[in-house]
Order: sequence, then structure tokens, then C-alpha cells
Amino acid sequence: MNASATTRIRDSDIVSESRTDPEAFAELFDRYSGMLYRYVSRRLGPEIAEDLVGETFLAAFARRAQYDLTYTDARPWLFGILTKLISRHRRTEAVRYRMLQRSPAEDVVESPADRMDEKVTAQAWRPVLASTLAGLSSKDRDVLLLIAWGDLSYEEVARALGIPIGTVRSRLNRARRKARTALGDTNPIDEEE
Repeated sequence: MNASATTRIRDSDIVSESRTDPEAFAELFDRYSGMLYRYVSRRLGPEIAEDLVGETFLAAFARRAQYDLTYTDARPWLFGILTKLISRHRRTEAVRYRMLQRSPAEDVVESPADRMDEKVTAQAWRPVLASTLAGLSSKDRDVLLLIAWGDLSYEEVARALGIPIGTVRSRLNRARRKARTALGDTNPIDEEE
């Protein structure tokens, strides 16, 4: 691929090129494997994350001929594939949340004061957040976590899950409402001692 150092090649162009030059697909892996790994690791744990990221890229590679090239950003497509793979591991995810509910907050090693206060407060809320996530329906949890941890927009979540944007909004609203209720209508990050 020829591109200047300042111009980033669009994902859709990489997918298109990979149809005749399969090795070009490696660029998508280089761009997004770390992001997908962090996301699935938070949901299911690092033990399974690497395998699911690999499966995601294998499935994407196999389906690259069906990719709609009008979408220049492949992240929603990849997160959609990953979310379907995660759905096969719902039991693992539920066990992880139960474990987080029971585990004590981790000790924080020295760090800048503001970050330490923020981390300690957030960790203190971890059991409540884990319980809340475990109590959400899988569809509501998928939407909430794709936005919160996957950093996707409403439109990208709709595309990733193959649902209307109105459904994304209603699922997100329901998930946020349950989370706010579980947290006693407070934001653990905004809390001051």
C-alpha cells in the first residue's frame, strides 16, 4: 500500500485491497487488535481475550468479500463480530462479574494524587458495578459496554449489532437507568470525601 506518512488509509480501502492481496488485511489487525483485546479482556478476562480476538479476525477475513465498502471505518464491523463471539461465553462473563462482586478493592500503589483518589473510589464501587452489569440483559449490556468500553458512537453500535439506532438509544437508556439506581444516583468518579 502506498500512502504518505500523514495520510491514513481508510479501513474500507484495506478490506478492498485484501480481496486481491490477502496480506493487506494484516493492517486491520495491527490497527484494531489491541483495542478489541482490551474490550474483551474487560468483559471476559485476559485468559480468553486473545483467542476471541484471533477468532474475530479470522471471521472478518473470511467475510471480507461481503464487507460494505461504503463504510470507511471497520471498527463497528469488527466489534459486531466480537460481540457475537462473546455471546457464546455469557456464562464466563456472568462468573467474572460474580467474582468481581466478591473480590475486595485492590490496593493502589503510589501514583499522582488525583488519579489515586479516582482509582480508589472507582474500585470501591467495583462490586456494585459488577452486580449491575451482571443484572443487565445481554442486549442492554452489549450496547452499554460497546459505548463505554468500545468507545463506539450510537450509529456505530447500531451497525455493529445490526439494530436500529432507536433500539440502541432505548437499550442504553435502560442500562444507564439501572446503573444509576444501583449506584444510588451517584457517580463514583465525581464523589468527594
